[in-house]
Parts: sequence; C-alpha cells; structure tokens
Amino acid sequence: VANVSMGANKQQLMKAFIEAESYDGPSLIMAYAPCINHGIKKGMGKSQEEAKLAVQSGYWPLYRYNPALAAEGKNPFILDSKAPDGTLQEFLAGEVRYASLQKTFPAESEKLTRQLEQEYTERYEKLQRLAAQEAAPGKEA
Repeated sequence: VANVSMGANKQQLMKAFIEAESYDGPSLIMAYAPCINHGIKKGMGKSQEEAKLAVQSGYWPLYRYNPALAAEGKNPFILDSKAPDGTLQEFLAGEVRYASLQKTFPAESEKLTRQLEQEYTERYEKLQRLAAQEAAPGKEA
C-alpha cells in the first residue's frame, strides 16, 4: 500500500512501484493526480506543481507500507512526507472546487480550513507515530 504523488517526489513514487511489483500478493498504490474537474486555476499544465503543493500542505501525505519489511524485523510503515508547511489555504485557493466555497461563504470557508488544518496536523502526527513504532520480531504486521 502506498500514497504517492509524482509531482512531489518521483523517487518515492518509483520506490512504491518497485515495492508493489516485488511483493508476492496484492498491492495498492493511491496517486494524487489532479484532473480537469479539480479546476486548477493555474491550468492543467501545472498539475505536477499542484500535486507537489498538495503534499507540502498536508492535503496528501506520502507513505509506503511494505509487509515484507516486517520479516526483516523492520517497521513496514514508512512515512515519506514532511510535516504540513502551512500552505493549505494556498493549495485550496488554487482549485475552483475549493475556491468557490471561499467566494460564496467566506466565513464558513475560513472555519472549515482551520478545522482541516488541525485535522491534517493530527493525521500527520498519527502517521509519524506509526512510522516510529518498532516492528515485532519475526512477526508480519
């Protein structure tokens, strides 16, 4: 299982694909890939930049879960993202689907953005705790 974004980290994307391919069983890779329905204000030609901003802002965390690592006594969960950098509002404002809320209901939009920033910070902290756990010896997760 992996969360990836080519625009944010091509090396992490390739590691996820290699790990998924080498795993003897089903694999799932979820990729952040902006589409025309997102309404990217910068234009679809900037979709890689938008994907990078999604990761930096905490909207889309990058991680990999490789059960084969547990057999090696390693934590199978790897967090590849840094902490959210405070640009969530910039990210949200760059897409029509979110910017329309700001334009139509500015107070509600501000409230929801603050709530979202808090939830994404908490989610990141939870992912950090998962990545810091020690693997149980000889036991697959």
